[in-house]
Amino acid sequence: MTLLKQNERIDDLQRKGYRLIQNRKQFCFGIDAVLLSWFAKAWPGERVIDLCSGSGVIPILMEARYGEGTYVGLELNGEVCEMASRSVEMNGLAGRIRMVNGDVRTAAAFFGKESFDAVTVNPPYMPKGKGLVNPDPALAAAKHEVFCTLEDVITEAAALLKVGGRFYMVHRPARLKGILEQMDVCGLSPETLTFVHSSAGKDAVLLLVSGVKGRKALMKITAPLFVYNEDGSYTAEVRRIYDE
Repeated sequence: MTLLKQNERIDDLQRKGYRLIQNRKQFCFGIDAVLLSWFAKAWPGERVIDLCSGSGVIPILMEARYGEGTYVGLELNGEVCEMASRSVEMNGLAGRIRMVNGDVRTAAAFFGKESFDAVTVNPPYMPKGKGLVNPDPALAAAKHEVFCTLEDVITEAAALLKVGGRFYMVHRPARLKGILEQMDVCGLSPETLTFVHSSAGKDAVLLLVSGVKGRKALMKITAPLFVYNEDGSYTAEVRRIYDE
């Protein structure tokens, strides 16, 4: 297996010595992926699937944090999925993480309904037709709902989950109403909602939401998470998240 191809680099994830292959011409992961891998939970022996998995960073970070378990990353872009598979191999994680090239809209039909204990997803944030669309098709699909909508993602996540299974998503605050409505339609009861702000006094830029399938839950809105101090350094809480 060729380790690196044109425009690719290897980044140190600073977790258990794990590294990640990324392509400078493709969409590279950001703090939203790191926060989701911290926000989501996995217990020994569980099966966890990451939808819209991209470079596979979330399954790799979650394996680094939780260890025992089986992780699957589902990614539509074949080249990106193959790159993610090389990262898995490079880290010696082929026995625990599997990257699958496939469409999130048919995930439950492919893997089987109620076949996972937890689902994570960092989906495209922008509705189709809103905002500037990148002329590069791969980058456009990473940011805009070109191949799947918010409704598609939540519907398939719910179908993949066992009763009592957990759903974890990172998204934009502007989509909160639609997220909660679709979760309700699909039988996912919201459990935790965390708003992420770039710094104190600024509007929220991200939200982290979790839910449980087939059980009632009282939604807890946590204290906001601030990323930067006034001097531009990471806050103590974000440093702790990275240290974990």
